[in-house]
This record gives sequence, structure tokens and C-alpha cells, in this order.
Amino acid sequence: MIMSVLYVWAQLNRDTIITFFFGTQFKAMYLPWVLTAFNFITRGSFVEELVGILVGHAYFFLAFKYPQDFGGQHILTTPQFLYNYLPNRRGGISGFGQAPSSRREAPADRGRHAWGQGHALGGN
Repeated sequence: MIMSVLYVWAQLNRDTIITFFFGTQFKAMYLPWVLTAFNFITRGSFVEELVGILVGHAYFFLAFKYPQDFGGQHILTTPQFLYNYLPNRRGGISGFGQAPSSRREAPADRGRHAWGQGHALGGN
């Protein structure tokens, strides 16, 4: 189950750079395969990981690729009762895979710091 969710996340964030053990960096789309190889080395088995990747790929294809890239109908949709109990919006942040908007206003760039006048030490 974890590998299928990880696969979908990796496909939605394909170009994100991931840092793995000992500083190894690669794109997020390779993360499920790297974890499968790592688990094969440490545990000697990779069947569960491959099943997770296949399930994640089936979901990703039916939920995202087929409707968007091939013009097909949405085969997998979230049932309405889940939206009733778990709304997609909360506190101004909505959607999956979207960066939250900044709540702070950008400071006016005056070329120097606005720390105030301050007080000189040791002078009367």
C-alpha cells in the first residue's frame, strides 16, 4: 500500500530532486525503483514492492494519464460521501500537489535594512 501511494506521489512530482542515503540525489520518479532495489539488497525480496508499483501505476494511469493525455473519461472518481466527510478545502489551502500561497506580504526592497535608528553605546 505504501509503495502504491509513493508511486503516485513520485509521478505527480517527477522532477523533484530527492536525497537518499549518504547524499545520493536523483529525481522523484525513480524513488519507487530505488526503494525496491534497496529492499531487495537488505531483505532479499522485492515482490511486495513490485505489486505496490503495479497498483500505483494502474491508479495513476486511470486517474490522471488516461483522462488528461488520451482524452478518455474519468474511470476512477472519488465518491461524494468522502468529500462530505473529508472536504478538499481547509483554511485557505486546497488541492493536492499545490504549493500553499504565501500569507506574508513581500517587504518593500529599499536596498538596505530597516532596523531603526538604534542607540549608541557608551555615549552621554
